[in-house]
Amino acid sequence: MSHFDLDAMSLEELKALQKQVAKAIEGYKDRERLKALAELEAKAQEMGFSLSDLLGTKKTRKGAGVPKYRHPDDAAVTWTGKGRRPAWVNEALAAGKTMADLAI
Repeated sequence: MSHFDLDAMSLEELKALQKQVAKAIEGYKDRERLKALAELEAKAQEMGFSLSDLLGTKKTRKGAGVPKYRHPDDAAVTWTGKGRRPAWVNEALAAGKTMADLAI
């Protein structure tokens, strides 16, 4: 292992060394994590399972949502009512329409 005379180093050299040490620590953690996962997966396979079977980590996606509002002029443009209001909803409201007028 290399020995450094930290007292003789400039601030820039110390900061560069700090970045290198932080990067080395993260690399070590990543390698150890992958090694642990490989060992656990091997043990699960040995017992006839996959690690995701045992942990129940199968991911499911939610659907896009059911549209509740439709553009008054273009029926193909819809909005679920969640998230930021689309510009066309704001324009319709400014023109005097109500949300009930836009409802599907």
